[in-house]
Amino acid sequence: MSRTLLLGLATLTALAACKKPDAPPAPAASTPAPAQAASAPAPHAFSPKIDAGDFGELVKTLSSDAFEGRGPGTPGEDKTVAYITEQMQRIGLKPGNGDSWTQDVPMVETTADPSTTLTITEADGSTQTLAFGEQMVIGTRTGKPEIDVKDSELVFVGYGVDAPERKWNDYAGTKSWKGKTVVMFVNDPGFHTHDESLFDGKRMTYYGRWTYKFEEAARKGADAAIIIHDSEGASYGWDVVKNSWAGKQYDLPAADDPSPRIPAQGWITGEVARTLFAKAGLDLDQAYKDASKPGFKPVPLKAKLSFDLKSTIGQAKSRNVIGVLPGSKRPDEAVLYMAHWDHLGKHDNEDGDNIYNGAVDNATGVAGILEIADAFAHQEPKPERSVVFLAVTLEESGLLGSKYYVAHPTFPLNKIAGVINIDAMSVAGKAHDVTVTGMGASQLEDLLKPLAAAQGRTLHAEASPQNGSYFRSDHFNFAKAGVPALYVDGGEDLIEGGEAAGKAAAKEYGEQRYHSPADEYDPDTWKLDGTMQDLELVYGVGRELAGGDQWPNWYDGNPFKAARDAMMKAPAKR
Repeated sequence: MSRTLLLGLATLTALAACKKPDAPPAPAASTPAPAQAASAPAPHAFSPKIDAGDFGELVKTLSSDAFEGRGPGTPGEDKTVAYITEQMQRIGLKPGNGDSWTQDVPMVETTADPSTTLTITEADGSTQTLAFGEQMVIGTRTGKPEIDVKDSELVFVGYGVDAPERKWNDYAGTKSWKGKTVVMFVNDPGFHTHDESLFDGKRMTYYGRWTYKFEEAARKGADAAIIIHDSEGASYGWDVVKNSWAGKQYDLPAADDPSPRIPAQGWITGEVARTLFAKAGLDLDQAYKDASKPGFKPVPLKAKLSFDLKSTIGQAKSRNVIGVLPGSKRPDEAVLYMAHWDHLGKHDNEDGDNIYNGAVDNATGVAGILEIADAFAHQEPKPERSVVFLAVTLEESGLLGSKYYVAHPTFPLNKIAGVINIDAMSVAGKAHDVTVTGMGASQLEDLLKPLAAAQGRTLHAEASPQNGSYFRSDHFNFAKAGVPALYVDGGEDLIEGGEAAGKAAAKEYGEQRYHSPADEYDPDTWKLDGTMQDLELVYGVGRELAGGDQWPNWYDGNPFKAARDAMMKAPAKR
């Protein structure tokens, strides 16, 4: 199929998707025609190089209301998958999963009844009822339609960490957790007291992530696990928690994800926690300090929790989209670019603008890998290794699409030279620097550094390592499996306005648009010159890797190096 025809089909598909189903019928033949009929917009003419106009067109389409927030398992997914596939065909890629452009990802859909309440009964018999959304959120990953918990003892377990190698156990001294619900802080021990001697100091470890905390509580055998929200520790406000836990929640079936699952898990607001602690004769501020001291022991909260969580359970599937540019000399080896296509969909129960368009998060990433794919497809000489372009699903549900791909890769993991992840690109303009999330991890940075220097830029770690960004995007599943992975973002020291402007832009996005309907494409304020510079940079890393025979590894001392060393000694398996 010709490039021109594919462009026309892609445009017609987008226009058809945008047409309202209740549009009025065409005027009768006798109706006088207007003097000048409006002409249809011309199809966008894509360039074979990385181009701001092309990038903007891709983002505008993917984040339009017609795609309904790109929710997995919705009509928005169908439109998204079709559009990404059409773009990969236009570019000249080949299907990346045998003869298919997609990889089915099985998922369990769980929708908690929003009328669910939590009842806390104090030692004096008084009760407090917590409402879903405003004071707490709760859900289950078990696939069970009803979780009934009665009079479960509430126990404060600090940061909910059991790390033998760090000689730290917040669960110490209690043999059985059956009949108990654990309550814990988010982030790492020492975070709130700014104690650099604990764990990795300012940088969050995996023990600080809420996903770990729920899994650890499940390993201990607790009835339920509740995290106390605070904006600093979580790195986002309560609205993000509420929005993210509303509506359908997705999981891989247990057969595809053996991670431990607790019967029920959720969050409470800081205000609720302060009242709960006070009634137990405890001060929440002091509890933060106490939980940061080595030797912390669990503290009963002198209260019991009851709830009847009813959920609607469904079985469905979503799709990863995979295109590949076969290598000219070593097609069995690969470099992999990745971005997640999913976002939070459309919330029908909300008034006003209820479409979570996800323009920055992550239409920018999908547009980015498509622009890079176009550049690879037209470069000379052709890449010697294959280049895979993977648009994954279910990132917003716990990195599930990438987790499934790592378990079922289209290239053996020991044949993937490196992974480059693009997630929520900066649109704040050019910068003097480049952010490397989790800097100091792998030898992929050795390729990145001279390319950044050629742009007059320096590398630095993320400005807020306490946010745990390294564990919150899809590259992490590859890293855990041992494959070197790079996650690069725009710099903070902007050419126009310096660090103050960069911090202000990041703060505005985090507080006003992240995981909200306000994350929309804005051609009037977005500065794409810096975005293009970032794309050129990560394209350059992949070009070096795909054109040579290097096998980057993790730096010595990195916890993922052992897995990489082991896989490189083993025979390749698909």
